Amino acid sequence: MPRWNELRELTRQRVLTFLRQPEAVFWVFAFPMVLAAVLGFAFKGGGPASSKVAVLASAPALAERLAGAGGLEVERFETRAEAELALRGGHVDALVLDGDPVQVRLDPVRQEAEVARLRVLVALQDVDPDALPVDEVEERGSRYVDFLFPGLLGMNLMGTGLWAIGFAVADMRQRKLLKRLLVTPMRRSSFLASFLLSRLVFLALEIVILSLFAVWVLDVPIRANLVLYGCLCLVGAVGFAGLGLLAASRVKTIEGVSGMLNLVMMPMWLGSGVFFSYERFPEVVQPVLRLLPLTALNDALRAAMLDGAGLGAILPELAVLGVWTVVPFLVALRIFRWA
Repeated sequence: MPRWNELRELTRQRVLTFLRQPEAVFWVFAFPMVLAAVLGFAFKGGGPASSKVAVLASAPALAERLAGAGGLEVERFETRAEAELALRGGHVDALVLDGDPVQVRLDPVRQEAEVARLRVLVALQDVDPDALPVDEVEERGSRYVDFLFPGLLGMNLMGTGLWAIGFAVADMRQRKLLKRLLVTPMRRSSFLASFLLSRLVFLALEIVILSLFAVWVLDVPIRANLVLYGCLCLVGAVGFAGLGLLAASRVKTIEGVSGMLNLVMMPMWLGSGVFFSYERFPEVVQPVLRLLPLTALNDALRAAMLDGAGLGAILPELAVLGVWTVVPFLVALRIFRWA
């Protein structure tokens, strides 16, 4: 059979197999929109949350003074032990103890605790926070939801590429289907490439749905050249599909591939700037984080979508994605086991 016909039939079978799995269709199309909607609406608007502070019942004047200040929610406790317990459990952001001077107990690692300290300071010094002019950022592209959506899009491309392909290969191996294919004249390269192509069949629909949702519902700008935007998503999807093939190239069980995929994705969930900038990590690890495929994809998507960056501006990120696209597939092709 000519290579093209072989590849076409294998890809068609992969597409039909995918469509027969409602749960897979849900995770590829519905779940990303649910996630984007929940996080997008959560961070789209609304004022900052109040800071919860604990005050002992034996200091009513202090409690009333703090309660009258803006941004503070006071909880009264009968004993210091109860207040300390609430502070340790994260139920309050700070514990304010009456005295001369007033003492504030908090965990300095928690950002909300520092916010609470500043609000207590403003309240006790009788500073009017409204007297300080504030220019609120409302421009499209500068909000947190605008930063968040490209990260969610990249995370979705990673998740569907790795899980859909990695699980499919492991499932076929566990059910002994790969052994049957081994005796056919099918080429190994065609078999693996069919997984990549079947992933791309649904990519356009997936990207269109998520992008329209972002623009129409979340009001996220897409200032990128649409061709460049599509190519970025294409390269990212193929790269993660190749990683999925590599992760499942020798794993024999669903449990094994689940652990392998989690091992691959966990560093990128935490360090690739999905929900917050990876620049918060120590500078010594930032060069390593920039070499991760999800980091490169997120940086390129944000530059293109929010800043309208052209091809030249994202060439370094495209180079990283290119390496992650080619190398995993070639390694998987070499080490892949049918049984």
